[in-house]
Amino acid sequence: MAFPTRVFRVSALAVAFLTAPLSAQQKAPTAAPAAVNPSTPAVPVDTAAWLYKGSDIAPDPAWSFGTLPNGLRYAVRKNGVPPGQVAVRVAMDVGSLYETDSERGFAHFIEHLSFRSSAYVPDGEAKRVWQRLGATFGSDSNATTTPTQTLYKLDLPAATEQGLDESLHILSGMMAAPVLSDASVAAERPVVLAERREQPGPQVKFADALRETFYAGQPLAERSPIGTEKTLGAATGATVKAFHDRWYRPSRAVVIVSGDMDPALFARLIVKNFAGWQPIGPDVPAPDFGKPDPTKPATSSLVEPGMPAIVATAVLRPWKYQDDTILFNQKRMVDTVAARLVSRRLEQRARFGGSFLQAQVSVDDESRSANVTSTQIVPVTGQWEAALKDVRAVIADAMATAPTQVEIDRELADYDTVMRTIVETSRVEAGAKQADDMASALDIRETTTSPETSYAIFKDARAKTMFTPETVLASTRRIFQGDATRAIVTTPTADGGSTARLDAALKADVSGLIGKRRVQAAVTFDDLPKLGAPSAIVSRRTIEKLGLEQVDFANGVRLLIFANTGETGRVYVRTRFGSGYAALPTDRPSNAWAADLALVAMGVGKLDQGDLEQLSAGRRIGLDFGIDEDAFLLAAMTSPADYKDELRLMAAKLEYPRWDRAPILRAKAGALAAQATASSSPTGVLQRDLEGLLRDGDPRWATPTPEQIDALTRRKFRKLWKPLMKSGAIELSVFGDVKVDEVIAAAQASFGAMKPRQPVPLEKPPVRFPAHVATPVTLTHDGPATQAAAVIAWPTGGGIAEVRTSRQLDILAQVFGDRLFERLRQTAGASYSPSVQSQWPVGRLTGGRIMAIGQVEPDKVDLFFRLSREIAADLVKTPIAADELERIVGPMKQQLMRASTSSQFWLSQMGGGAYDPRRISAVRTVLADLVQATPADLQSVAARYLRPDRDWTLAVVPKGGGVVAAPTPPVSVAPSRTAD
Repeated sequence: MAFPTRVFRVSALAVAFLTAPLSAQQKAPTAAPAAVNPSTPAVPVDTAAWLYKGSDIAPDPAWSFGTLPNGLRYAVRKNGVPPGQVAVRVAMDVGSLYETDSERGFAHFIEHLSFRSSAYVPDGEAKRVWQRLGATFGSDSNATTTPTQTLYKLDLPAATEQGLDESLHILSGMMAAPVLSDASVAAERPVVLAERREQPGPQVKFADALRETFYAGQPLAERSPIGTEKTLGAATGATVKAFHDRWYRPSRAVVIVSGDMDPALFARLIVKNFAGWQPIGPDVPAPDFGKPDPTKPATSSLVEPGMPAIVATAVLRPWKYQDDTILFNQKRMVDTVAARLVSRRLEQRARFGGSFLQAQVSVDDESRSANVTSTQIVPVTGQWEAALKDVRAVIADAMATAPTQVEIDRELADYDTVMRTIVETSRVEAGAKQADDMASALDIRETTTSPETSYAIFKDARAKTMFTPETVLASTRRIFQGDATRAIVTTPTADGGSTARLDAALKADVSGLIGKRRVQAAVTFDDLPKLGAPSAIVSRRTIEKLGLEQVDFANGVRLLIFANTGETGRVYVRTRFGSGYAALPTDRPSNAWAADLALVAMGVGKLDQGDLEQLSAGRRIGLDFGIDEDAFLLAAMTSPADYKDELRLMAAKLEYPRWDRAPILRAKAGALAAQATASSSPTGVLQRDLEGLLRDGDPRWATPTPEQIDALTRRKFRKLWKPLMKSGAIELSVFGDVKVDEVIAAAQASFGAMKPRQPVPLEKPPVRFPAHVATPVTLTHDGPATQAAAVIAWPTGGGIAEVRTSRQLDILAQVFGDRLFERLRQTAGASYSPSVQSQWPVGRLTGGRIMAIGQVEPDKVDLFFRLSREIAADLVKTPIAADELERIVGPMKQQLMRASTSSQFWLSQMGGGAYDPRRISAVRTVLADLVQATPADLQSVAARYLRPDRDWTLAVVPKGGGVVAAPTPPVSVAPSRTAD
């Protein structure tokens, strides 16, 4: 269900950000907006709430509905989050399940072609129009194709009536009349094939095999939206147009708009732009998606060296349309609690030395093809049969014996917290999410409602005692029974008769494996280790114009507070301590790779992970750990009611860390399982090796070898992390819906009660960039012979002193990326998603880089390098044109302005500011540095850093493949005008 947004107040920080001064010469002249034609012909619109037909759920009053005479429907609402933005969605009720055998991939192909050119825009111009309106291609304007829906997305920042009218006009042409000629199909085909080629091979193979096994006998078994090379290669303008005309009809379209304007305006502009759309040809009924076929084989296996062993099981029932009623939702809530309860038991078994690393149960309606209870199991290496039997034992126990009311209440507490949080934060829910939720509801044939109504439905179910041991037991039995049971196992090596062994494991008697249920003891916050006496406040000051307060305690802790009541119900807490990567050994590998998986899971004092979960039941309390360039981080998003205890938990974690053995074993098993995927694709190799290579082999960023993983012990882990957890001054930040004095008191009683910390060395070991190479460094992968990846990078810098330079590099990277997209993807069709990014470490003076990455065919690696170097050379030689700069900076500015309404954005910007005030001062200029950057500035930065004698290149090619290594003369490829 989707939920409404009401009032939104821009924070004081955002106000300071949005009103950043611009220099006189940089203020662009404002053109008078063109008037929207007020003489739209009168069209009779049925304003009945069509979404709620057959439902007794109270309609969400925030949404307004309409149906046009041509059958097109719309849903519109006002939403002010972020301010000025309008989110538009056009949901087409067509996907890959609507294709015939010869049309596989056509639904997705049309999505591409619609963006490329249509009735009202020439080839590629839609992208440029939306860039000029502040929308970023790929994030603000995009589309997705699923088996049952094609969804077109547009988020317009700083939207105007003129811009929205123009956008809806373009979208109407994309739906009704995309250019579907032989020429356009031929031009876009390489891009679609590149997208298909760049999908991670092992994961795609497993997903295809899973779908073929679970849905055997149904269209879904063979209907991946990406299609096949054969059908895509055979596509013509006529065949694609025939598919379009059959399914792209106004009666199958819903236009959804949620944004910071009058909904009546939304409705009027939808009528104006979509009322004239008329269908072509007869209305064809939707195809039959079939039902689970119990006569098909129950099991299958896949040998895939690029993946760890995985077992997936499913119990399938026919999907049936059901009116979205209150009772239907309440029964589904009981099913959800039953599934969550089983998942929690599986997690407990995995946590304490089970045969599997992870196992989780979910109940879903899958593509209107089946109602499915699925279980995904990641075994400990080599133990997939035992893992399946152990999981089946837990499920069998849940089906045989009713849970206790205490267990049920534990799940209900978390369920209640989730729903209550949605109510509390609904006024700051983004319009884009509401539009997406509406599209999802349409796809699964359900309604949306207000969060208050949804929460009331849940509370009513509790009042009617629908969550009892008996009802949950009955639900558990129901969701694990069906018309067909299926299972698939993937193994990295052929182990002989896997399918038969899987079938045997699926039928084996598991009654002797059930074991004793673990009973979680009651735990309260009084069971946390005791901290000392609160230390005194030595200073308190307000940072001018930002509404930020800093409080320093006598024990060395420094507190940053930003009270943002505009972000109702959310509080962001973060602790920075120590010196992050700078504190890790530079001359040998360390076990830092295990920290994210093990450190938090080890608990606090005498409390293990299960105790901490019990401690946080029904509350928004948690812990996340991370390593930054110059600090270690503990962070959480919590609530006004819970943040004080969150501070107690964080302080206790730092003061009294626990060193359990089980999380180490689980982290090792998880890391070893991940190793299996690293060589399976170019992407996997880059994820494993690139960060270390870009730092000239620095062991702090190196991926551990299997031998290093296997050698890790609890003693070694503790030896590294015990002193690190206690070292370095603490910066505590609390941003969000809080009251300043209450935060100070809570911080004083928690972090202020900690012992003074040991200082850390001020020097930061330099980070080296690899030396220039005339021949690309070449690595190999074990995946498809058609896949390769290329990387070119240049060293830049770091540090807060040159933060303005870092922001200019961000702009330069966006210009570079846009040009690379145009030439490598749209003109050459060589890569689906090339990207360019700049990284500038604020906490140290070295380690920055600007980097371009592209996935290409092996014979296009040299083309990637040549085009990248051509673009870099041109950025050095020629100032960026005004229109191009505007199309790049405009969306970047809008992204910043939208982000500035979030406390989380400011938290990320001000990290380390309590000890280095320059970081806070730099916040004041972030917008000005962006919009005041001139072509000359960017040309100067390009000349400084995009030096051909300093670039570093890497190619990842298939084993046995090669790459053109020697520098070659530049090629001239005319830029394209296409976007999708």
